[in-house]
Amino acid sequence: MSKTEHHHPITISDYNPNTSFINDEAIWDVINHAANPDAALVRRILDKARQCEGLSIEETAVLLQNQNKELDEELFTVARDIKNTIYGNRIVLFAPLYVSNHCANSCSYCGFNADNHELKRKTLKQDEIRREVEILEEMGHKRILAVYGEHPRNNVNAIVDSINTMYSVKHGKGGEIRRINVNCAPLSVEDFKVLKTAAIGTYQCFQETYHKPSYESVHLKGKKKDYLYRLYAMHRAMEAGIDDVGIGALFGLYDHRFELLAMLTHVQQMEQDLGVGPHTISFPRIEPAHGSEISEKPPYEVDDDCFKRIVAITRLAVPYTGLIMSTRESAALRKELLELGVSQISAGSRTAPGGYQEGQQNDDCNAQHDAEQFSLGDHRPMDEIIYELVTESNSIPSFCTGCYRKGRTGDHFMGLAKQQFIGKFCQPNALITFREYLNDYAGEKTRAAGNALIESELARMSPARERNVRTCLDKTDAGERDIYL
Repeated sequence: MSKTEHHHPITISDYNPNTSFINDEAIWDVINHAANPDAALVRRILDKARQCEGLSIEETAVLLQNQNKELDEELFTVARDIKNTIYGNRIVLFAPLYVSNHCANSCSYCGFNADNHELKRKTLKQDEIRREVEILEEMGHKRILAVYGEHPRNNVNAIVDSINTMYSVKHGKGGEIRRINVNCAPLSVEDFKVLKTAAIGTYQCFQETYHKPSYESVHLKGKKKDYLYRLYAMHRAMEAGIDDVGIGALFGLYDHRFELLAMLTHVQQMEQDLGVGPHTISFPRIEPAHGSEISEKPPYEVDDDCFKRIVAITRLAVPYTGLIMSTRESAALRKELLELGVSQISAGSRTAPGGYQEGQQNDDCNAQHDAEQFSLGDHRPMDEIIYELVTESNSIPSFCTGCYRKGRTGDHFMGLAKQQFIGKFCQPNALITFREYLNDYAGEKTRAAGNALIESELARMSPARERNVRTCLDKTDAGERDIYL
């Protein structure tokens, strides 16, 4: 695969990494001021959100404080409309690849924590990484999220070596990984520059909780105890030239209203200091994890109804930011969240090093592993997930990575997205890469349903665009791969 990149310079303003931009008192003032909003105010904010220009922290707080269920339904309608306007019916698919569960941190909510002495520790060797990638390619995956525990053996050079191995694997019917996103511990600017040499896609790191007292109470030892070092990870990554980054909070550690407003404060701070916000936001909820007591009963449990409101409100607040949902959540809930704003999902996931090979050997997609970081809610195989996306949600599974190779990243991507670029380029590219999947990996019923969906999408295009896309589809059917506009 070509790793040609066209990076756009990022202007970094002065910032003080020794001072937190999260002001607890100010956030709670906003929350309290927005208590018990009247219906007219909520509807005015929903009307503004329909313009796809985002919301302020104060406006977001009003929606978070709304207690009127009827207005929640209006909120969900607006979220669906914004999702369809900006993203259409395409859904980006990826899979996590856990390279190592060795970790020097003691985080009370995580199964990988250093004090979990029952956990069988494993860091994949290069040949084991190759086999995991081969299995993912056999599923049809083109995007990987490479995940590493924070440990000296997972230093930046080891991470780069493992990524190079992943990119090198070409297996079966056109199998290849075209974009590798990375979730690893925060790095120094110098180490982020080394990471960038591996041609990664998005660098992803979650603050876990933005509430510093809660942060300190759940991070008991290790480098992760440093709240500010983690808070400014995205600043350092962008300073090193990595212009696509992803943030998130682990919901359940503290009050969800504070976490969401603090996370949006993080977005605003990035826009102020770096000129562009995050490419993606993720919404993990605490799930049971072997060796973690707190995960069985989170301090601030978020139920499904509240979780749906969090996702919908975020879609209104940052309409052009990709929203990611993992297989932590059940199949039924993920289906609802896709409608409310989620634009990327994992499929066929395993959350333990070597988990894909182990699953293949066991021939049991529902197998549970004590070595997993957390419990999965959606155990379905890839093809089953895709079949449901097509037949029940009328969604186009997308494996496209064209923007990454064409340099449409960071502020460049955001600028194009606001010009309805996604509908013009990403939608056709989704169809082309979906045809690849259907031809190379899909089961018979998925192939039939998928091709029918492609035809219905083509019928809605202008004649010129339809001809262009059909030409690409014909080339794909003839055996060409990795075609994108």
